[in-house]
Amino acid sequence: MLKTLKLLAILEGVSYLLLLGICMPLKYWFNIPEPTYPVGLAHGVLFVLYCSFVMFVGRKEAWTMWKTFLALIASLLPFGTFIADKKLFTPQAESK
Repeated sequence: MLKTLKLLAILEGVSYLLLLGICMPLKYWFNIPEPTYPVGLAHGVLFVLYCSFVMFVGRKEAWTMWKTFLALIASLLPFGTFIADKKLFTPQAESK
């Protein structure tokens, strides 16, 4: 379960960075809107999957409300899911 969540976190983070760092500048600075739709769609699907999976894993693993909240907030911040992957989704994080 945790491996799947880690994979979703990485994919969601990459899609967010692609959307913010490449597609949005292309759309607004260079008037090239075409890449925004497919990347935005992929990011939207990954975002919903990530948030759903955080809730599912959080319940199954008996995470605290705080840990679940942090994992959900991570999806809203650039690089947040990468930090969550290292700090929250590791076996060492369980012992803290």
